[in-house]
Amino acid sequence: MTTKTTNLPDESAAALARMTENMGKVEALAARLSQIMVGRETHQASLDAPNQELFTKAAQSYWTEAVHNPAKLIEHQVAFWGKTMSHFMEAQQALAKGKLEAPEDKTANNDRRFANPLWESHPYFNFIKQQYLINAEALQTAVSEVSDLDPREKQRLQYFSRQIIDMMSPTNFLATNPDALERAVETEGESLIKGLENLIADLEANNGELVVRLADENAFELGRNIATSPGKVVFRNRMFELIQYSPSTEKVHATPIVIFPPWINKYYILDLKEQNSLVKWIVDQGYTLFMVSWVNPDASYREVGMGDYIEEGFLRAIDEVKKITGEKKVNAVGYCIAGTTLSLTLSLMKQRGDKSVKSATFFTALTDFSDQGEFQPFLTDDFIDGIEAETKDKGILPSIIMARTFSFLRSNDLVYGPAIKSYMLGDTPPAFDLLYWNGDGANLPEKMAMEYLRGLCQQNKLADGGFDLLGHHLELGDIDVPLIAVGCETDHIAPWKDSFRGVQQMGSNDKTFIMTQSGHIAGIVNPPSKGKYGHYVNDDLSLDHGDWLESAQFHSGSWWPRWGEWLKNQAGKQVDARKPGDNGQEIICDAPGTYVARKATD
Repeated sequence: MTTKTTNLPDESAAALARMTENMGKVEALAARLSQIMVGRETHQASLDAPNQELFTKAAQSYWTEAVHNPAKLIEHQVAFWGKTMSHFMEAQQALAKGKLEAPEDKTANNDRRFANPLWESHPYFNFIKQQYLINAEALQTAVSEVSDLDPREKQRLQYFSRQIIDMMSPTNFLATNPDALERAVETEGESLIKGLENLIADLEANNGELVVRLADENAFELGRNIATSPGKVVFRNRMFELIQYSPSTEKVHATPIVIFPPWINKYYILDLKEQNSLVKWIVDQGYTLFMVSWVNPDASYREVGMGDYIEEGFLRAIDEVKKITGEKKVNAVGYCIAGTTLSLTLSLMKQRGDKSVKSATFFTALTDFSDQGEFQPFLTDDFIDGIEAETKDKGILPSIIMARTFSFLRSNDLVYGPAIKSYMLGDTPPAFDLLYWNGDGANLPEKMAMEYLRGLCQQNKLADGGFDLLGHHLELGDIDVPLIAVGCETDHIAPWKDSFRGVQQMGSNDKTFIMTQSGHIAGIVNPPSKGKYGHYVNDDLSLDHGDWLESAQFHSGSWWPRWGEWLKNQAGKQVDARKPGDNGQEIICDAPGTYVARKATD
């Protein structure tokens, strides 16, 4: 009987050779990466961080406090030194026992970044993690107790200090990320090669700007597995394509619905797939539905402003829908920035005597920007000045700037976490339709972007005295059509309380407000079939938002059926279902059309 032995030295040598070969590939990819960075397009440096004035004021405030109250500074430093030294001594004592083990972990273990057991058990990783958390706590404490600083500036300081803390997490560096190191060893360096390839692909896709790809773009195709609701493009101008969806019922309500989605992103968030498609649900309820699909502008749209979006977008779409259906009125829906612009449009129509809108629905729409919430750090002059310089240079506000701004509001979930998986672990991004849509952004024209950011967001003119546009002074009080508005409980883009405050100022005698659970997207795209996310209603809109919510009635499940019942009262009699082209209207192409397919970098 013979026993087969394994030549471990030979196997180790072969593994080492493969690792060395892969490291050579990494060097070649690194050289390619350097070439990309040399030729990358640049943007205004002021868009990356606040000007030094903020940090100077913070430092002055901190040291002024220290002079007047040195005990507080000493208390902070002693606490920080004490925790650091205790941490160091505990680690030393654990190692002195002769075992490779970490001291007892006193930190919270619910941080998803530190899920790997090595963060708790291995002395090296445990020491790094605990010291990082001690440092983070010390910085947060110092910032929170800065007293002699304007509240808006303090909010910015807290935001950017949080960004520094998140960026410096040990999980973001290969040498201090056990998951990445383990994967590199297991794959003999192959994971690092795939990670670099992913990084290079993301940089090439955005002309050298780094935006982490969140979804596998090869997994989705418009019209095949997303944006699949059948319909036809029945009108096109330089601003939008108009989609008329094919009916799924024999009879429909006479008054058509036209949806104006935000032009910061693509419309198909409302038609991702059949199971959660608001488009399909509306059509199945027996409505003639039209969708505006906005153009993705390039530099030639430099002079297009908010007035153009109203005249050539909103008003033209409403006219075309009336012409196609033969109806005198439409029910209009505006989502996010399109809801803001719908409010401007309704004020203009009121002043012009145009009664084409029978009712209005607002999805997460801000009209009162007096409380800028989490966006306040980006709405100060230094940042907006940077955006203005960027738009003057390029003719557009590139989608990448907005995408990055939104992402850093949730940096660990939308920036660092995906970057670790893609660039360190070498994983392919998931085939997730919502994340695919999130990465398919659109540019904003120079004039429109600055009108919106300066006049509406920064100066809050619409809610505070009125907004001058198209030769009219537009005010929220002009809006007198029946309306329903939906805000989302955890929305960090358009906080529900701010949406609520804007609706309170509208002049309609028939107003309904719904606050749904979840955020800016999931709160709106919440089909009844999922049985998720309830909603709150309260007829008394005279209350402030806190009292309104306290006395509101909670209802389980989606708000869609409640909206559907409300729409019936605005929808008119039943008529034969209308098919695209029935009245001789030219059919341009099939849905989802051509504008939606244009990428921001095209």
